[in-house]
This record gives sequence, C-alpha cells and structure tokens, in this order.
Amino acid sequence: FGRCVMIDWPNVTASGRQEPDLQPEELQKSKCVLGFIPIIYYSVLLCVGVPVNILTAVALSKLAWRTKKALYHYLLAVTASDILSQLFIIFVGFLLETAVFHRDVPVFLLHSVSAAEFAANHASIWSTVPLTVDRYVALCHPLLHRQISYPARARKIIAVVLVLSLASGVPFFWWSDMWRNSHPPTELDALLIWTHVTIIYFLPCSIFLVLNSLIIHKLRRGPKSRHPQRLGKTTAMLLAITSVFSVLWAPRTVVVIYHLYVSSVHRDWRVHLAYDLSNMLAMLNTAVNFFLYCFVSKPFRSAQPPTNASISSLYSGNNKRSQRDSIPSSPRRARKPS
Repeated sequence: FGRCVMIDWPNVTASGRQEPDLQPEELQKSKCVLGFIPIIYYSVLLCVGVPVNILTAVALSKLAWRTKKALYHYLLAVTASDILSQLFIIFVGFLLETAVFHRDVPVFLLHSVSAAEFAANHASIWSTVPLTVDRYVALCHPLLHRQISYPARARKIIAVVLVLSLASGVPFFWWSDMWRNSHPPTELDALLIWTHVTIIYFLPCSIFLVLNSLIIHKLRRGPKSRHPQRLGKTTAMLLAITSVFSVLWAPRTVVVIYHLYVSSVHRDWRVHLAYDLSNMLAMLNTAVNFFLYCFVSKPFRSAQPPTNASISSLYSGNNKRSQRDSIPSSPRRARKPS
C-alpha cells in the first residue's frame, strides 16, 4: 500500500545513491495533487469506521451467542479482520508513517508493517469466502448444511483462514513502495504484484461470482415449483457485501497492473492520483458493512443498543396495546331463560 507524501522532505531511510541508468528528469517524483485530503479522509474514516465496527462486533457476538448459528461467526470474523485492516493499513500505514513519522522510520520496520498490512488485508477479504460457501451450501444443499455447519466448525475454519492470511503476508515484506522507488518494477515486483492482485481480487471475486451465480440460479428455479423463491435477507446481505467489495477494489487492481506495465506511480502524477484515489476507495470497504447489515438484517438492528427513536416507537406500541386492552369488550347478549 502506497503513501501519499504531501511535503517534499528528504528520505532519511533510503539510500542516498541514485540509479546510474536513470536520467535526472526521470528521477523527478510525481506530486501528490490531493494535498492533505488523504490525511483528512483517512482520519475521518478511522474515527467512524473503528467505532462502527466495534458496534458491529458487539451485535454479532450477541447474535452468535443467542442463535448458535455459524453465519454470525463468519460475519464476526469479517468484522474483526476489518478492524485489523483499519488499524494496520489506515492508522499505522497511512496516518502514522505519512502524517506523523513521515519517512524517518527504519527500513526494517517499514517492511514489517507492510507485511502486517497485507496479512490483515488478506484476512479481511478471505473471511468472506467461508461465508459465501456457507450460504451456498445452506441454499443449494440444505440437508448437508445441517450436518456440517455449526459454530465449532466455523471457528476452526476461521482460525485456518487467519493463519493462512498471516502466512500469505510474509512474502510482502519485500513489497516495493510504488511512490518511493524511482527504478522501474523488477521481476520480484512483478511477481509480488500479480500475487497480490490474485489473492485480494481475482481469486476471491471468481469464487464470489461462481457461488453467487449458483445461488441466484437456485432461487430462480424454486423448490420443485414454477414460481421462483424470494431473495432472503441473508442472501441479499451476502450479495451486497461481495458486490460492494468487487466494485471498491476494482480500481486499485487496475491501477496496480497499469503501474507495472504502462507508467510508474513515481513518475506520472496522473497514475499517482489514480493510485491514491483507488486506495481511498478500497479502504472504504472496511467501514460499510455495518450500514449494509442495518439496512438488510432486522435481527442485527434489534441487537444494537436502543436509541431514542426505537425507545419511543416501543413506547408508542406498548401504549397502543395498553389502550386496546383497556377498552371494554362489548357485553354479550344475555340469553333468554328457557
């Protein structure tokens, strides 16, 4: 993940040697035309996203404990991974390194943070894959779903996903910062970039596309009837999560590949601008699930702390019910004595 540097300070962590094969005009850095907008954007996103995700985690924990369904364990894993992404990528990567420490940071620490960022990012994305598989099995193979879907197995699957995500972040210790490096992408850069876009976009999106298509096809056919089934709220929530992810992460995937083969982020301010904007869109994905859950899921809304509006509506409902109960019933017609 790149950092947009607003002030042209010397790079104290990088070597002072210039590449002998590059001309002085080629060493000119592309300017960050957004100025301080990314800092403001990421600060607001962090201040809103972390509390919102904490509320989401609390509500999902209540639902997981109350319903004993594997679904809420998967959603809880997605939320926890989003929180990790916000802390490592937005707080440490974009805010601390850019706005506070700038580039006066040891190189080893920069690479270690980079590996942690990619690990958190992979966990955030791949936690959605077991959720998609669970919904596919539930709709297309309901009998099998009753046998294999339970909280204990869900927790084991989540643990495996987290361990694999952590391991997949290790190679990105050698990730080349696109903004700082003046040299063209090397073979190692190309290998890491293609590994990155495959792990975070092409492979999970392929899984989402196939399974969601099978789910929609199953719902259109209906259970041995001519009438298609209605789209359940859980399925609608799954489609919303995967669709929003596919849309928000597509620009970053395109810009990274464009940087590799066409023009460098370091040299072209337009590619730099596109890279910054695509990062901002991608990070928005870590804060939108709460609003999707509230919009789609009634159990999730009921698990939230009561607000004044919900209390007033509850009070008005109880008041109407009490008034209805207080209205005397019409007297029964007395029977004539026989």
